[in-house]
Amino acid sequence: MKSSEIISTILERGVEEVIVKTHLERSLREGKKLRVKFGIDPTAPNIHLGHSVPLRKLKQFQDAGHTIVLIIGDFTARIGDPSGRNDMRKPLSEKEIKENMKGYLKEAGLILDVKKAEIHHNSEWHEKKGLTHILSIAQSATIQQVLKRDDFKKRIESDSDISLLELFYPVLQGYDSVEVNADVEIGGTDQKFNLLMGRRVQRHFGMEEQDVLTVPLLEGTDGVKKMSKSVGNYIALGDEPNDMFGKIMTIPDSLIEKYYTLLTDEKADISDPYASKTHLAEIVTELYHGKKNAEKAKDFFVTTFSKKEISEDIPELFIEKYFWDTTISGNTSTAFAIVKRINPDMSNSEIRRLIEQGGLSIDAQKKQDPEEVIPEPKKDMLVKVGKKRFVKIRVK
Repeated sequence: MKSSEIISTILERGVEEVIVKTHLERSLREGKKLRVKFGIDPTAPNIHLGHSVPLRKLKQFQDAGHTIVLIIGDFTARIGDPSGRNDMRKPLSEKEIKENMKGYLKEAGLILDVKKAEIHHNSEWHEKKGLTHILSIAQSATIQQVLKRDDFKKRIESDSDISLLELFYPVLQGYDSVEVNADVEIGGTDQKFNLLMGRRVQRHFGMEEQDVLTVPLLEGTDGVKKMSKSVGNYIALGDEPNDMFGKIMTIPDSLIEKYYTLLTDEKADISDPYASKTHLAEIVTELYHGKKNAEKAKDFFVTTFSKKEISEDIPELFIEKYFWDTTISGNTSTAFAIVKRINPDMSNSEIRRLIEQGGLSIDAQKKQDPEEVIPEPKKDMLVKVGKKRFVKIRVK
C-alpha cells in the first residue's frame, strides 16, 4: 500500500472526527514519528468488539511505524468514567480492578503487537506523586468547563448527584497525555470531552497539544445500544468461535456495512445480506481464532441452522413486549425464563441442568448460564432446546 493510501486509511476509514486534521495529516505526510495514546479503564474483565474499533485504529498507526502508548487506567477506574452516565458509577475496588486487568493485555495482543507498544498503568504517576500533584492538575480546568459536558448537564437538570471524584476524572485522564508526551489520542465519540481535556491539560503544563481522533461507537447485537457487557449485547474477543460466529449472524442487516468498516479491512457487498453477513462472521472469527476454527464455526452454524435441519414449519411462540422490559419490577428476561416459557412443564432443576449442559442455543449462540439476560430481539429469535426442538420467538 502506498504511503498516501496508508495516511488516507488512518484519517478516514472508520473515523468520526479528527482535531486538528490538517495538523495531523501534515505530521503524517512529513514522516514524523508520532506517539499515539489510547487509554482503557479495566471496568470489566473482557474486551469486546466495541473495544476493538479504537485498537484497530491504533494498529494502523503501529503498522505505519508510529509508537503506540497503551494506558491501563487502573487508577482512574477507581473513580469511574462519567461519560454517557445518567447516574454515579459505583467505584471499583483494587481487587476488582486487578481481576479485570488480567486478560486485558492478552486480548489487546490479538490486535496490537504488544511487545512493540509502550504499556503504562496510570497509577504509576497518580498514585505515587501525592496530593500536591493532584492539586496542580486540578488547576488546569475550571468547574464551569467541566460542567459543560452533556452528561453532567443532563444530571443537573434531572437533579441527579455528581460526585467531586467524577469532576476530577477528565483532568486526571487528560494528565496521562502529559506523562506519556502524546502527539495523538484515540477514543470513541463518547470520549471526545475527555480527549479534548487532554489538550487543555497539556497546554496548562506548557506542552504542544495532542491531535484527537475519534472513532464511531459500535452498536451491539440488538442493533440499538452501544455494545456493552452491562446491556448484554456484546461479542467478546474471548467468545468461543461458534458463539462469535453465531452472534455476528444475529446483527441487523442495517449494521452489516458498519461492521465491515470498523472490524475488517474489507468493503461490504450488501447485495445479498445473508451472504455478506456470513462472510463478515467468517472474517471476524478468523481474526481472533484462526482460519481453521472460523471454518468449523461456519460449518456448525450452517449445519445447525440450515434449512435441512430446520423445518420451515417451526412452531412460533409470542412473548409479550413487557417480558423484555427490565425497568418493570421483577422482570428478568433470562435464558432460564425463556426456556420456562417454551417448556412450562419442565421443573426448574431440569431447566437449569439443560442449560448448564449446553442444551440451549439462541440464534446459534450456546447459552450455559441460566441467569444470562437475553436482550429483546428486533426480529424473530430462533431458539433450539435440546437436540432437535426449534421454536421461533416473536415479540407481540
